[in-house]
Amino acid sequence: MFAELGSRFNLQQTIAPAIQFLQRPATLFRTYNRSNLRPDLMAGLTVTVILLPQAIAFALIAELPPQMGIYAAILGAVVGGLWGSSNQIHTGPTNAISLLVFSSLAAVVAPDTAEFAIAAGVLAVMVGLFQLLMGLFRLGMLVNFVSHSVIVGFASGAGVLIAIKQVSPLLGISFESHNIAEALAGIVANLPDSHLQTAVIGLGTMLLIVILRRINNRLPAALITMMIASLAVFLLRLDEAGVRVIGQLPKSLPPLADLPLFNLETISQLSTGALAVAAIGLVETTAIARSVSAQTGQRLDSNQEFVGQGMANIFMGLFSGYPGAGSFSRTAVNFKAGAQSPMAAIFSGIFMIVALFTLAPLAAYLPTAALAGVLIVTAYGMIDKEEIARIWRSHPGDASIMVTTLVGTLFLEIEFAVLLGIILSLGLYIWRTSTPRIQTVLPDDTFSHFIYRPDKSPCPQLAIIEVYGDLYFGAVNYVEEFITDYADAHPEQRFLLLRLDHVNTCDFSGIHMLETLVRMYRDKGGDVFMAGTNYRVKQMMLSSEFDSFLGENHILDEDEAIGKIFYQELDPAVCIYECPIRAFRECQNLPKRIDLAGIPLMDETESEHIMFVEPLHLWQQLYPANGRNEETANTAVPYVVDVREPREFRQGHIAEATLVPLPKILSTDVKLPADKQIVLVCRSGRRSRRAAAALQNIGCLNVQVLQGGMLAWQSAGLLEAVDR
Repeated sequence: MFAELGSRFNLQQTIAPAIQFLQRPATLFRTYNRSNLRPDLMAGLTVTVILLPQAIAFALIAELPPQMGIYAAILGAVVGGLWGSSNQIHTGPTNAISLLVFSSLAAVVAPDTAEFAIAAGVLAVMVGLFQLLMGLFRLGMLVNFVSHSVIVGFASGAGVLIAIKQVSPLLGISFESHNIAEALAGIVANLPDSHLQTAVIGLGTMLLIVILRRINNRLPAALITMMIASLAVFLLRLDEAGVRVIGQLPKSLPPLADLPLFNLETISQLSTGALAVAAIGLVETTAIARSVSAQTGQRLDSNQEFVGQGMANIFMGLFSGYPGAGSFSRTAVNFKAGAQSPMAAIFSGIFMIVALFTLAPLAAYLPTAALAGVLIVTAYGMIDKEEIARIWRSHPGDASIMVTTLVGTLFLEIEFAVLLGIILSLGLYIWRTSTPRIQTVLPDDTFSHFIYRPDKSPCPQLAIIEVYGDLYFGAVNYVEEFITDYADAHPEQRFLLLRLDHVNTCDFSGIHMLETLVRMYRDKGGDVFMAGTNYRVKQMMLSSEFDSFLGENHILDEDEAIGKIFYQELDPAVCIYECPIRAFRECQNLPKRIDLAGIPLMDETESEHIMFVEPLHLWQQLYPANGRNEETANTAVPYVVDVREPREFRQGHIAEATLVPLPKILSTDVKLPADKQIVLVCRSGRRSRRAAAALQNIGCLNVQVLQGGMLAWQSAGLLEAVDR
């Protein structure tokens, strides 16, 4: 019964937000501030001025009838405004999405056919369903995994393709091409056959747009030039001279399309393209909405925006349109015109209906060359040279994603190039999170912060390692390998302090990795401590019982961690006789006896001149009753000298060892046998090496050093003597 109640509760938690998302229009009208009516009306009218020519031009990019662009513009603006989240975003046909739609459809259906237009409607519905479901299931955060470099690369490549594609109608030439290389070759080969009147209108349109923008950037340059071009065609009868025109547009509301929505073959063929269009549309829309909200201060709901885009695309497909997304240019105009709410976009859609009935006859004389000129100028603006340069200078990973997406857009199937860019973005994210920055740190000169100090020698007993990233299943191997390699390179450091200030989360794989590290350090007689663990990491340690395994007194407060380890764990004799540095605040007043008369420092000893003996080999030499191998059968029993301090010696030593502390190794009172092999022993081998170098300097050459010192002897499980 309780399981049933729990399932109902979870289902209710899932359905309730979805219903709230779908009720957005009711909320919008109920909370609308009437004082925003005038600015919203003016913004809607202003956007309509650029929306009309864009709707027709962008439909031509997708090689769809112009009225499909107008229908998509009307429905995208109205439905996107009703269900969207941003107050200023304007949804409808866009240049990049139009090119992506054409690429997705051309691989399935022949362009310039009724089936091509029908497939565009089906594609819009599929795109809308993908986006709607992502919003309803609150998957808005997924858009964050698509790198900005993908958008820059795709937009730049799309701009180049659009410009090249529009050269043919701009100059009145015709040729077949299947890729960018064939298109460029076709342009060069057919350039002498350009239609003069068409070329004059196309190039003149481009020139006039540039001039009008120089005069006043706020002028609707595209609409003005298209009206002038239409007037020139009408007055000079250029349509009769071979100049192609759009033709009469139907004066009607967007009609319901007859779409084969349950044709599984068509759906399977369009699925890849639908995913690409949906992903790019959402990323573009989210990026635009965020850039505007940064200036307005509005809090956005990514999931609601996904629902808005999904509903808009579904309606655009069902009512004779094609896929769209948030438009940067129209959103910017909407914002600058003073739009205060989504009603501005809704008003622009209503004004588009009025324009469709009043201005439709004028399209009969609108030359396609003028539209091509508008699109080429627009395409040039899609290539963000400054952003490309910034990405190129920043991170190699982002630059490679941008270049791959751009090149793929130019030379591969566009939807494949987009998905490839998205996959590379996810791959880069996984690579970055699975290889977090991890480094050894030491206190700064004021002992207030831990920093990376490669120029300073580490403490010979305590390693301090900081992890900058999450300890999740994808990163634990990298972290473990780093720490293991470091431990192998610094075997004398028996203690480890892990600083986890920058670790936000830790999963069970991370706990398992930490357990492995603790066992490794404890096996060699040391221990592991942790500092800087946040609440979530501590909760994971509690629930997995790692805190009991590690010991609650091993999870330390950051400010007191070094002090506790220094006074309770570290060996002061090592600090006095082996460590020339004062790494920690606690070291500052500690006496140092590094400089001993006649005994060289560690960096003055040459390891290649010193002979080493392994612990097991020395054991076999000392205890022949336990069995000698052939190598040690005829070897005399060595004379073992322990150069540590008496306190260290009493805690555990080789039974046959003679205690001669390092400061006394050259004393005249010390008599070392000249007829035996002398083996020097200390804690880790550092003091033994210094003692060996000092003895060699006075001519005592029968000297060896126990490899790894007593730490290695203990790790090998060999017996020790303890003085009580």
